[in-house]
Parts: sequence; structure tokens; C-alpha cells
Amino acid sequence: MKKIATFISLQCLLFTFVVLPINAEESTEQMDIAENSKSAILIEKDTGEILYEKKSNDRLPPASMTKIMTLILIMEALEDGKIKLDEKVRVSEYAASMGGSQIFLEAGEEMTVEDLLKGVAVASGNDASVALAERIAGSEKAFVQKMNEKAKNLGLKNTHFVNTTGLPADNHYSTAHDMAMMAKELLKYEEITKYTSIYEDYLRKGTEDEFWLVNTNKLVKFYKGVDGLKTGYTSEAKYCLTATAKREDMRVIAVAMGVDTTKKRNTDISKMLDYAFSQYNTKPVYERHQTIDDLKLLRAENEKIEVVTEDKVSLLIKNGEEISDMEEVIEYDKNLTLPIKKGQQVGTLKVKVNGKVVSETPLVVQQNVEQAGIWTLMKRSMKHFSQS
Repeated sequence: MKKIATFISLQCLLFTFVVLPINAEESTEQMDIAENSKSAILIEKDTGEILYEKKSNDRLPPASMTKIMTLILIMEALEDGKIKLDEKVRVSEYAASMGGSQIFLEAGEEMTVEDLLKGVAVASGNDASVALAERIAGSEKAFVQKMNEKAKNLGLKNTHFVNTTGLPADNHYSTAHDMAMMAKELLKYEEITKYTSIYEDYLRKGTEDEFWLVNTNKLVKFYKGVDGLKTGYTSEAKYCLTATAKREDMRVIAVAMGVDTTKKRNTDISKMLDYAFSQYNTKPVYERHQTIDDLKLLRAENEKIEVVTEDKVSLLIKNGEEISDMEEVIEYDKNLTLPIKKGQQVGTLKVKVNGKVVSETPLVVQQNVEQAGIWTLMKRSMKHFSQS
């Protein structure tokens, strides 16, 4: 591929609303708000800022919280058009044979992607997870490879998957920190909460095989703002939960691992959420996929390419503290080559407060960018010559 000249732009915009750069050196270790958990973490979703943590990098079995990564790949496939919600998936004997939590799929049964997605998100169905994995990647083994590749791409150094379900297996582990980062990635697809927030529903409604779905995450019903994400339990992992809640403009993620009972697990999660909502709020800056700039590439088919945010951009504000100086800087990759694929990162949006970077968000393109043909380049040169 030929190297292309890249138009580098720096945009510096000053704002005067109240913001706070969270002091990373401030420790919450003295607060024992997750006293029942072997490991725990609390983050704000848009910034990824850690608000509380307890042994958050200890490797532990994640049980069915594994399905957060499974759901990420399902949502990616939906967004890319590789599968559709109304598409029917034929269930294999292998998928139907899964033990543990399940929606009791039968070999040869056909169920829509949307109902299988409900089965994973609401009832933690191992059979539904494998059925969708096989549809997307051809086999569970191939899907697990994609899961581990995604974990690597997200920079998760303490996570390794052996299956899509979280059923006990050697060398299958993660951490509270990594689970929070996976949840952050999954919540890019805000529509996932349409499913993870369901408290009860039915599959095969009106048939003799009707199945009652009840959410394994009871906080969906009993804690204001909770709309996901995923519980987990095995005798080794004990009770685990990655939860998310949104109030006004702020969404937070709390993870508890290795808790003796569901009551204690829910207590720890609730305490972390209480702490977040009582101490912080957020200021939205950009929505996901909001256009930020036009990238100009001399040899691209299109002279201007819209550049958008990969995820939402917000500022985290601690109640009662004020700082009034914010700056945005766009930095493009100097080594871009054509063609560029849809969704590929081309730069980074950095948000600074008082000169300190408090947020970094990838900038991507929403269309394929091809190299211009010789006639396009000739016409472009003539146009520029006539205007000079």
C-alpha cells in the first residue's frame, strides 16, 4: 500500500463550564464499601475513571460474567450487519447439550437472534450463548478465539477465555478491572440495555414450550437506574456481578467478585453505586459517532472524510469542586495508509483540563475510504490549479 500525506489538525477550544480533573493519586482504599467482595471496582463509564477499587487486578474465575464478552461480539456482529435480530438460528446438538443455566433449547430448534439474545442477557442461557457463537464464528472454539483477540485489543492483560459461557474450566480467568473495561466496551451499544434491563419475559410465548425468563440480576427491579449487566455464579467463583446504572447524564459500572451470598453481593454493588451517585456527576461533551472534524487526504477518493467519536465523551465532576478551563486537541495518525476501513481509528481526541489530559477517545471513520484513481487525481489537480 502507498503511503499518503495526512492533513494534521489541532483544534483547541476553551470552555468555561465547571469541570474537575479527578486526582488519580486520591485513594479510596480506606473506604471499605465492598467489604464482602474478594475483588471489586467502580468506574464512570464514559471516562473509565476509577472511583473505587479493591484488589481489582486479582485473577479470578468470572463465571457467567464471561458472557459480557460474548455479548460484545454479538452486538458487533449486529452493528456490522453480519447477523440480524429477526434471523432464525438453527440450534446444534452441541449448543443444546450445555449444562448450567439455560433456556432449554432443543437440537434442531430454530429461534430468532433477538430471542437468543434475550436468553443470554436475561436468563444467562449457556445454550443460547453457544448457539449465537456458532452462528457468528462457525464454532464455539473459533468464537472463543475472537473473544481472546478482542480482550487483547482492549488491552486486557489479565483475562483469558476457554468458553463462551463461564462454565468452570482451567485457564479461564479475568479480573474486576478487566470486567469493568469489557462492560464499558459493551455499553457503547446502548441498545444492549433494552435486553439486560428486562426483569421478566417469555420465549416461545403461547406454545406448549413457553419459557419464562426471569432476570438473574434482581437489582434491575430493586435499585433505581440499574439496567444491566451480568451476574455469575459457580462454586469456585462464588457470587459475582457486573452492574451498570444510569442517573441523569452519568452512567457507572460496578463489579463485585467472590462474594458468599447474593444478598451480600447486591449490598456491595448498591454501596458502590450509592457512593458514585452521591459524590460525582458528569458533563456530556460529545455523543457516540458524533462528527468532530473533516479529515483531508490528498490521495483519497473523497477529499473530505467525516471523523467521528468512537464512544461518548464526558467529563467527570466531583461535587463541590470547580475548574473552568477545558481544551480539546485532535491528533491524527501520521502513518495512515489507504485504503481505510469503516470503523478504523484515524486519530485521537484528547480533552485537557488545566493542561492535564483527562480523557482520550479514539476517532474513527464511518465509511470505507478508497484510494483515488488517476482521473480523479488529475481533475483534482486541475481544479486546484485553476483556483490558485
